[in-house]
Amino acid sequence: MTYVVTDNCIRCKYMDCVEVCPVDCFYEGDNMLVIHPDECIDCGVCEPECPAEAIKPDTEPGLEKWLEVNTEYADKWPNITIKRDAPEDAKKFDGEEGKFEKYFSPEPGEGD
Repeated sequence: MTYVVTDNCIRCKYMDCVEVCPVDCFYEGDNMLVIHPDECIDCGVCEPECPAEAIKPDTEPGLEKWLEVNTEYADKWPNITIKRDAPEDAKKFDGEEGKFEKYFSPEPGEGD
C-alpha cells in the first residue's frame, strides 16, 4: 500500500503534507503535488494534514489512475520538503469536479 495525491490537490496545493512526511516522498508539479509510491512508507501522517482531503490510500477503489499519475510524475518533478504558501485562489478550486481534465499541468514546480 501507498498513499496517492488525487485531483483535488490540483490548483489547491496546500503543502501541509510535505511538512509532516518523515521520508520526504512528495514531489512538486506546477499546480499539484504527488507522492512517490516507492518511497512512501505508508505511515498515513499526511492524509489528515491535507485541507483539501486530496490524499488517499491506494487501496480505496477507483484510485488506479492516481497511482499511475503519482508514479509517473514523482520521477519527473522535483522533491519538496518545505511548506510554502498555497495559491491565493486555492479555496476557489477546493472541491471542484473534473480538475484533472481542466487544469492539470505536467510542468514541474520549484521544489526545494
